[in-house]
Amino acid sequence: MKDKDDYYFAPASRTSKVTNRIRRLSRQIFGRRRRLLLITIVLIIFTISFLVGGSGGNFGIARLFGWHSSKFVIILAVNQGGGVMQWKGPKEWAVERQSIANKRAYADRHGYHLAVQDMSIKKRYAHEWRESWEKVDVIKSTMKQYPKAEWFWWLDLHTFIMEPEISLERQVFNKLANNTYRSLADYNPMNIPVEIPFVDNTHDINIIVPQDCGGFNLGSFFIRRSEWTDYVLDAWWDPVYYEQRHMQWEHKEQDALEHMYSNQAWIRSGVAFIPQRLINSFPDGACSEQAGDDRIFYNQNDRDFVVNMAGCEWGRDCFGEMENFAKLSKSLQKQSKWLLF
Repeated sequence: MKDKDDYYFAPASRTSKVTNRIRRLSRQIFGRRRRLLLITIVLIIFTISFLVGGSGGNFGIARLFGWHSSKFVIILAVNQGGGVMQWKGPKEWAVERQSIANKRAYADRHGYHLAVQDMSIKKRYAHEWRESWEKVDVIKSTMKQYPKAEWFWWLDLHTFIMEPEISLERQVFNKLANNTYRSLADYNPMNIPVEIPFVDNTHDINIIVPQDCGGFNLGSFFIRRSEWTDYVLDAWWDPVYYEQRHMQWEHKEQDALEHMYSNQAWIRSGVAFIPQRLINSFPDGACSEQAGDDRIFYNQNDRDFVVNMAGCEWGRDCFGEMENFAKLSKSLQKQSKWLLF
C-alpha cells in the first residue's frame, strides 16, 4: 500500500514533463502576444492622436479622452436668429456654419473652451440697438460663464483658423514678450501720441491687440481676466462714451478703446500690440489702399495662422472668400501630413 506522500513526491513521468513544457511555452507565447497587442494599441492611439492633432504640441489626445484646459476660451459671437436689419440668406447661414465648425474643431483639438454667443435681436439696452458695441458686454458675460479661464480670444464671425494644428501657446503665449510690443514708435497708422506721462511699461499685459491699416483691430484679439480688466471693461462699456460719440466713432467700441489708450495712462499700461499676421491676417480685398503691405496680408507661403475677411459684407463676397480659405486650409494640412510621412 503506497503512502500518501508517495503521490506528492513521486518523480514526474515523461508525459507530464512534456505537458508542463508545452504549458510553459504556451504561456510565454500568449504573454508575448498580449504585450505585443498592448504596445500595438498604444502606438495606434498615439499615431491617430498625432494625425488628428498635428504637430502643434497639444495633439489630439485631448479630444480623444475629453481633457480640457480651462486657461483659454474662444469667443465667437454669431447672430443665429437672423440679421438685425434683414434676414440672413443661404450664403450667410453657410458662412456662419463654416465659421462655427472651424472654431469648434480647433477648440476640441487643443482642449480649449468655445463660447458661441448668440447675438440675436435683443432690446436689452435703454438706448437704440447697440450691436456694434456689444463686444464688451459679451466678453463680460463670458468671463462670468468661465470663472476659471485666464485668457479670452475674441474672433469675429468672418475669420478662419488656417493652421489648426498650431496651439495658442505655440503661436503667442510661450514667447509672449517676443511676440508683442508696447511702443507705437515703429507702427502707428492712427498717429496716436507715442508717449504720454505716467505709463507703467512693466505692468502685466492684459489686452493683446493687432493693428491694421485703420488702427486697432478687434476682429481677433486677446483679453486676460484680471482686476485691471474689470475696470477697463466697465469704463469701455460706460454709456457716456456711447451717448456722446456713437455718431462720430465709425468703428464704435474700437474707436472707444483707441480714445482711452490715447488719453489714459493706466489703460495704456496694460495694453500690448501684436504683429497683425500672427493672429489676424487680411485677404487681398481688405485695406486696399495699402495693397502689397507684407505686415497686413495673408501669406500662404508663410502659413499665416488666422485670416480675417474684414469688411467682406461691404461689397465683397463673404461666402466665396470663406469657401476659398477653407479649401486652401484643408489642402495645406494634407501637404503637411504627407511631408511628415
